[in-house]
Amino acid sequence: MTITQWFLFFLAVQVIHFLGTWKLYIKAGRKAWEAAVPVYNAVVLMQIINRPRWWTILLFIPIVNLIMFPVIWVETIRSFGKNSLKDTILVIVTLGFYIYYVNYVDAGPYIENRSLIPKSGSGEWISSVLFAVVAATIVHTYVMQPFTIPTASLEKTLLVGDFLFVSKFHYGARTPMTTVSFPMVHDTIPILKTKSYSKWPQLPYFRLPGFEDVERADIVVFSWPVDTVNRFYGLDDGKYYDKPIDKKSNYVKRCVGLPGDSLKIVDGKVFANGQPINLPDRARPQYSYTGTATGGFNAQNLYERYDLTDGMRFTSGNDFIVFSLTDESAASFKNHPNVSALERNIMTPDRIDPTIFPKGKASLGNRDQMKSFYIPKKGTTTPINAETLPFYKRLIEVYEGDEMGINNSLTQNGSQILLNGNPITEYTFKQDYYWMMGDNRHNSEDSRFWGYVPENHVVGKPVLVFMSWDSNATGFDKIRWERLFTTVGGEGEPVSYLWYVIIALIGYFVVVKIIKIQRARKE
Repeated sequence: MTITQWFLFFLAVQVIHFLGTWKLYIKAGRKAWEAAVPVYNAVVLMQIINRPRWWTILLFIPIVNLIMFPVIWVETIRSFGKNSLKDTILVIVTLGFYIYYVNYVDAGPYIENRSLIPKSGSGEWISSVLFAVVAATIVHTYVMQPFTIPTASLEKTLLVGDFLFVSKFHYGARTPMTTVSFPMVHDTIPILKTKSYSKWPQLPYFRLPGFEDVERADIVVFSWPVDTVNRFYGLDDGKYYDKPIDKKSNYVKRCVGLPGDSLKIVDGKVFANGQPINLPDRARPQYSYTGTATGGFNAQNLYERYDLTDGMRFTSGNDFIVFSLTDESAASFKNHPNVSALERNIMTPDRIDPTIFPKGKASLGNRDQMKSFYIPKKGTTTPINAETLPFYKRLIEVYEGDEMGINNSLTQNGSQILLNGNPITEYTFKQDYYWMMGDNRHNSEDSRFWGYVPENHVVGKPVLVFMSWDSNATGFDKIRWERLFTTVGGEGEPVSYLWYVIIALIGYFVVVKIIKIQRARKE
């Protein structure tokens, strides 16, 4: 939706509200015109239904407002004597339009000092659940979101089966662009296995102020830019599914290239602006190795002693491949008495992999060797010609469209490049871009294969591992106890704050119990 369309939509909602409630405003002792003034009418309505004025804010928070609208509808009719279960069902099923019937035909007397205490245990339970959902939705959308690690691309720092809390406020929370969505789920409703959102209407991209910028070597959660969902909610029908930005699949990788950097990869090592990037000591890059054995291996001892991530297998005879080893583990494993040779698998610069960005003949090299390339920065201008077009075509067409998500058209006519039908020789970028890679260099689908990550795709920063589950273990060993409530960033070995959390929870329940006892004594 364009800004004009949003304005007309907002105006239409105000007209619908006025026509359906103005008599109720008068019956409550207010003026009819008060039902017509945007925002002010909501503040007045909160007074009429005897609810706090700050509820008005909740009506303008995307996703949260979807929960609040039915609450307001029910509270409105109850303020005019409509308390039956039938009335409640009718106002919800009709999406609030039952209020028109109450307004023009069958409004009871206005109940000014209506009791807000639920008349039954079930009513109290529903109210508690409802506002728990509202609070959780606000936290999930704007403060902290749980996230799980499904792959080994950041192995050693983050393990498969880690459950993370991802901070939205470090880089600034991205406000929802998809306004109609099932709360606290991503793109799919669990169990039902169906789409959890409507693509219409869409809000323009906006990010709240953050406390820090994305820095090189940060682990970042982001919306996968090229997610076209050919396996959407369990289907594999080969169709193309175009998802809104905030409903694309969430990925987690390490940022190795910042806006304005010149990046290249040499023998699997990343260089930014001519210098090797500095990684924190918790980052442990891994590569695959091939070797030759003179005897067998004790599998369990092998995994534990040499910290193998993806394991190993024999390819033919005594030749084997180890899928992921750090430099330190490789040096140690090379000294194993049954290993006669061990070499890192490194592709040479002359091997061109057409799956490497920007694909095909324009490929920059292979997974271990990539020629120098530029990462676009907001406000910088770059020449656009036949040679640079493959690098920036998707950026300009898809990510640099207008604020409502309408794509540009970038075409080539001979040696001439046309942007929306107009010839261009250069382009000034509207947003920043990043380069994301996994530490497990030979087992990571990352920017090497699909390119830049736009700033508007950044979701947040992982800050805490609150649970870690080892699916290969049994019993209580499935829980990696030493990883519970450990921080993701920082230097040195992760430190667990599990006991602090346990003490805090005990303290919370003790305080709640004391408060309940004191209230009971007063009553």
